[in-house]
Amino acid sequence: MPRVKSSQNSPAQRPGAKGKSGFVRIISGQWRGRKLPVQDVEGLRPTTDRVKETIFNWLAAHVRGSRCLDLFAGSGGLGLEALSRYAEQVTLVEMDKGAADQLKKNLAALGSSQGAVIQSDAIHWLQGPVTPFNLVFLDPPFRRELLPQVCELLEQRGWLAAGALIYLEREKEFDDLVLPGNWQCLKDKQAGQVCYQLYARSTPEASA
Repeated sequence: MPRVKSSQNSPAQRPGAKGKSGFVRIISGQWRGRKLPVQDVEGLRPTTDRVKETIFNWLAAHVRGSRCLDLFAGSGGLGLEALSRYAEQVTLVEMDKGAADQLKKNLAALGSSQGAVIQSDAIHWLQGPVTPFNLVFLDPPFRRELLPQVCELLEQRGWLAAGALIYLEREKEFDDLVLPGNWQCLKDKQAGQVCYQLYARSTPEASA
C-alpha cells in the first residue's frame, strides 16, 4: 500500500482529486527548482518543502557521495532530493506499481543513471541480498507499525554501513518505538502530528 502521511501540504503539492496528479519540487542541488509529477495514489502525500529543507540541513555534510536508500519511496521526494545533491547512488523501494512507474519516468526525465527503482514490499526486499548504505530514509505508511521490524532488519542483516545515518518519520502517538541500542538520536522535531528524527549508527562493538 502507498504511504499515508499526516503532514500537511500546500494545494500545489498535494495530489488532487481522482484523475489528477500533483508534483514534488526539488529544492536544491543540480536540479534545483525542478517539478516532477506524482502519481495519483490514494493517501500518498509528498514530504512538505519545509520539512524536507530541515532534513537536508541536518544532512548537509553527508549526502554528497553517499549510498542512499529511500525505503518507502512514495513520490520519491527524499531520494530524488539526495540525488540532486550529488548522492553517489540512490535506491528507491516502492510497493505501489503506479508510484514506482512514475519514479522511473521521473529519473528518466532527470537523465539520472545513479537512481534505481525497485517495486517491492519493503520487508520482503530487506530479506534479500544485502548492500550496505550510508544514508537511509524511513517514512512508512502510518498506523501499520512497520518500523520495529524494518529497523531490526536493517541493523541485523547488515544493510547499514558503519556510521550510517537513518532518517525516521512517524506518527506522534507512536512514542514507544523500540530501536536498536546502537542507534543514537541526533535530531528530533515535530510538525503537527508527525515526528521526524535523525539517528546515527555506531557499530555494536563501539557502543558496548
